[in-house]
Amino acid sequence: QVQLVESGGGLVQAGGSLRLSCAASGRTFNSYVMGWFRQAPGKEREFVAALSWSGGRTYYTDSMKGRFTLSRDNAENTVYLQMNSLKPEDTAVYYCAAAEGGYTWSLYLGLGLYHYWGQGTQVTVSS
Repeated sequence: QVQLVESGGGLVQAGGSLRLSCAASGRTFNSYVMGWFRQAPGKEREFVAALSWSGGRTYYTDSMKGRFTLSRDNAENTVYLQMNSLKPEDTAVYYCAAAEGGYTWSLYLGLGLYHYWGQGTQVTVSS
């Protein structure tokens, strides 16, 4: 049974930092792409960043570049999202997701390829 478990969310002041974790279990994810999405109240779920587990390639949306950083720990089967310089507009539930690798990279910016999802972790940034 595949499980993705996020942790690390919380309340932080604007300008602060948080590190989200996504612990993956239940299968081998070496060929997978791990994505982070977020959903604010009343808004659609949106892409944040993605990482290719095998090659370590990463992709970020423009608003996250320079502020968010993805990394992985192969031994722990865990992906991390380091978030710095947080803004109130970053407030959302953050979700980790996994998709099979091998597709055109642009497709990983959408939700369609992701078969496995975590339960989400709340990030609240106060002004």
